[in-house]
Amino acid sequence: MPLEIERKFLVTSGAWREGADACSIRQGYLCLGVDTTVRIRIAGAEAFITVKSKTEGLSRAEFEYSIPLGDAEMMLETLCARPLIEKTRYTAEHAGKVWTIDVFAGENDGLVVAEVELNGPDEIVSLPDWVGEEVTYDPRYRNSALVNAPLGNGS
Repeated sequence: MPLEIERKFLVTSGAWREGADACSIRQGYLCLGVDTTVRIRIAGAEAFITVKSKTEGLSRAEFEYSIPLGDAEMMLETLCARPLIEKTRYTAEHAGKVWTIDVFAGENDGLVVAEVELNGPDEIVSLPDWVGEEVTYDPRYRNSALVNAPLGNGS
């Protein structure tokens, strides 16, 4: 079973920006259940459907599949809960790990969150100086929660 193991942090500065790659993302949720979420995502010119289980500690099951871009656009416009999540995802390397930094727009404008994927829940990670408070266990910072309770500057 595919497993996602990650830690999540608020970002405290823009020091990560130098040399970071960027990709625009739009995503919405078909299912916002307590135990399961189903997400539609357009990242650049690619589209995906992703099913995630309930998070247990740092881990959860994650199943992701490519879908036709036109289908994803139609589902985002007609089937997904509002508001859609809009963000630019950057990738930056620190101490041998790839970090993703999400700079949110729309209803979550102003929110900037960094994530690092782990090989196991006990893996020790060197934290870059541009991350602050860890929000891994705070459900308010899950993308699925940002639909019903945005955390942007206007919230």
